[in-house]
Amino acid sequence: MKNYKLAVVGATGVVGQKMIEVLQEKNLPISEYVFFASKRSAGKTLRFGNDVYVVKELTNDSLKDNFDFALFSAGGDTSLKYAPIAVEHGCIVIDNSSAFRMDNTVPLVVPEVNPDDIKWHTGIIANPNCSTIQAVCALKPLNDAFGIKRIVYSTYQAVSGAGSKGIHDLENGIQNYIEDDDTTTYYLEKFKYPIFNNCLPHIDKFLENGYTKEEEKMINETRKILGKPNLAITATTVRVPVFNCHCESINIEFEKSFEIEKVLDILKNAPGIIVQDSSKDEIYAIPTTVTGHDEVFVSRIRRDFSVNNGLNLWVVADNIRKGAASNAVQILEKLL
Repeated sequence: MKNYKLAVVGATGVVGQKMIEVLQEKNLPISEYVFFASKRSAGKTLRFGNDVYVVKELTNDSLKDNFDFALFSAGGDTSLKYAPIAVEHGCIVIDNSSAFRMDNTVPLVVPEVNPDDIKWHTGIIANPNCSTIQAVCALKPLNDAFGIKRIVYSTYQAVSGAGSKGIHDLENGIQNYIEDDDTTTYYLEKFKYPIFNNCLPHIDKFLENGYTKEEEKMINETRKILGKPNLAITATTVRVPVFNCHCESINIEFEKSFEIEKVLDILKNAPGIIVQDSSKDEIYAIPTTVTGHDEVFVSRIRRDFSVNNGLNLWVVADNIRKGAASNAVQILEKLL
């Protein structure tokens, strides 16, 4: 069995640290790990198994050193600059940023959904947006069975999706409340408005058409992954005061008729899906129980009686694991 050399770029960030955690759990046939970050974070130490590693500064020469694979989670600008350098020197890059997702020459992959797309990569494979990953895991088997005509996304996304600064904004808001500070504002690192005790219908930048980039990502990435470029989709994405796990209300209109029993059977047998749904016993997926899992949890499965062939789903997943780190490592596993 060949042993491989792996680089992790952005190793000190929220997703980078989770990548390292998942890699330790997987115990893959990798003989050498090298961890990179910005100049600001270089020199920090990371524990991996029984070893301690010093994080190196990412430079133009860093990825020229015979790496087989690189996991990138350091932002789009970093990926655009350094991923081509890695590929030029024989490395396969799995990129967690949005830099290459809509590039027609780059596969956008969720291993439970479209693993065969990995085969046509030319050096870079893109990890989809966290909210898209969990949605398409539930949508793909239903699309295969009934043909999706239209999707309405409404998301409730955790602050961990905004990185460490988003987490700090929620923590600071909680502390402000505990201390009974009657000031309505406090220092915000990430958001324009306090996220504690609030919902912000604004993730990423606003576009001229009134949508946000996050909403556009969900729309375009879903079309690409499902191979349906003209699929009717609309989305509203909201940041909520939850530390981890994204929740999504997904309304689907199918081309074909269906029975709820068949939908349940399909989802229960779909890869990477856990159905957790009992209205009688008030059982459904929630962030506090889904955190730490790589599976996508589906609940509140019910017919939408307002349209022909309509269905509602509640979908919850750990956005840092399945929505980012674990999905990237799963792609890596397919390449080994």
